[in-house]
Amino acid sequence: MKAVLLKDITFSYDGKTKVLDGVDFEANYGEISLIAGHSGEGKSTLASIICGIIPNVTSGTLEGQVSIDEENIADKKMGEICRKVGIVLQNADEQIVHKIVEDEIAFGCENLAFPQEKISKQIEIVCKLMSISPQWKTRSLSGGQKQRLITASTLAMGQKIIILDEPLANLDRQGGELLMNTLKSLAKVGYAILVVEHRLDMVMPYVDRVWHITKGKAVEVNNREEFLREQTKLIGDICPTFEIKDSIFDIQHVKFVIKKREILQDVSCQIPRGARVLLLGENGSGKTTLLRLIARLNKPTDGNIYQFIDSKLGQKKRGSKKFYKKVGVVYQNPDYQLFMPTVREEIELCADSKEYAERIEKILGVAHLLDRHPQSLSQGQKRLVTIASVVASKPDVLILDEPTVGQDYDGLRRLAIALNEIHMQSGNTMITVTHDVRCADALCDVAIHIKDGKVYRFGGKGIVKDFFS
Repeated sequence: MKAVLLKDITFSYDGKTKVLDGVDFEANYGEISLIAGHSGEGKSTLASIICGIIPNVTSGTLEGQVSIDEENIADKKMGEICRKVGIVLQNADEQIVHKIVEDEIAFGCENLAFPQEKISKQIEIVCKLMSISPQWKTRSLSGGQKQRLITASTLAMGQKIIILDEPLANLDRQGGELLMNTLKSLAKVGYAILVVEHRLDMVMPYVDRVWHITKGKAVEVNNREEFLREQTKLIGDICPTFEIKDSIFDIQHVKFVIKKREILQDVSCQIPRGARVLLLGENGSGKTTLLRLIARLNKPTDGNIYQFIDSKLGQKKRGSKKFYKKVGVVYQNPDYQLFMPTVREEIELCADSKEYAERIEKILGVAHLLDRHPQSLSQGQKRLVTIASVVASKPDVLILDEPTVGQDYDGLRRLAIALNEIHMQSGNTMITVTHDVRCADALCDVAIHIKDGKVYRFGGKGIVKDFFS
């Protein structure tokens, strides 16, 4: 039985540019369907049409027929569609409204008028499935834990058609395998699962059908092995061998605790000046927390982080305007950093010069987006713009938290090359967190493996290979 059937779907946000143009697509109960394609090609748009966000919440010009559970939804209200279709969006922060995990999971169930006994049972089931605690504070979760939470919240509502938009974006390999095994189990008992994803190496073994969104069309992929090979090649490193000379940060016995939850226990290490430092670790290990402490966005509960960027900056535990001229931070969520009317203004706002901004726009491949509003872009495009806006200021230290999320293979390769070219030209110290095996080695001189709130291993590229093996 067909869960989703799209016939001749055409959609435009502005009434002029067609994001989708004559799309035919189907998904069946009992199957996992993968929706792949380049950033900005319309994958998320397709997902929003299926779940009714378009045109009920997001406006635009939509033509064609959308059938859910073999019923045309043209005249259906959002509430009616939501009882059949659940969606996990890319941005976890935009979906989390409660302070406690169990309240967040209960929220959707309450909206569907589930009895209290069923809600309690659903919370217990999905927390076990997603390896999260009902009592955790949502604000203290890592990016990967938040992703597992919004997935759990959707699964708890019990819709038989589930759409997940970039669900593996912030998940480590263990978390990704946990999620995909859960989805496979649901498919076996009759669910229809649709996954929009770029990390094909992790999802391909679990899926039944593969659709490639390209040039406004949806094409079913028949030769999956060839398609996977082309999309999962390891990216080579173009930078010369790095030699450690001195340090730019000295981290001494740093601890960080939130509400009695110890995120970092006792971290001590040095960040070499001019190195590309890769922070590795499972979800919740404290990688993002350590980045925020280095960037002076948070203060350590105990211990010290000494900077040797500039003696005039001092050793304060909180950042200053002068400090952030030297230290550029790219957050996991690009929406936190995009607030100007156009991409051009966003990148030029803090740029070292207009000429340098134009150079960065070309290197990162965003020159064709300059007249667009940043919030009109895909998540992958937004991430490139935030990177460009920070890099254009020529920081001595560039901090990147999951910069590769939302990038297809070609985009990821271009991004890795661009970051390395900028690194070689500027001599910056680049500190990166990524779960993407395809580019990890290409962005690394020094690797630091964080485990259980401590530095588990410190060394070179060999740690990257061991971590992902």
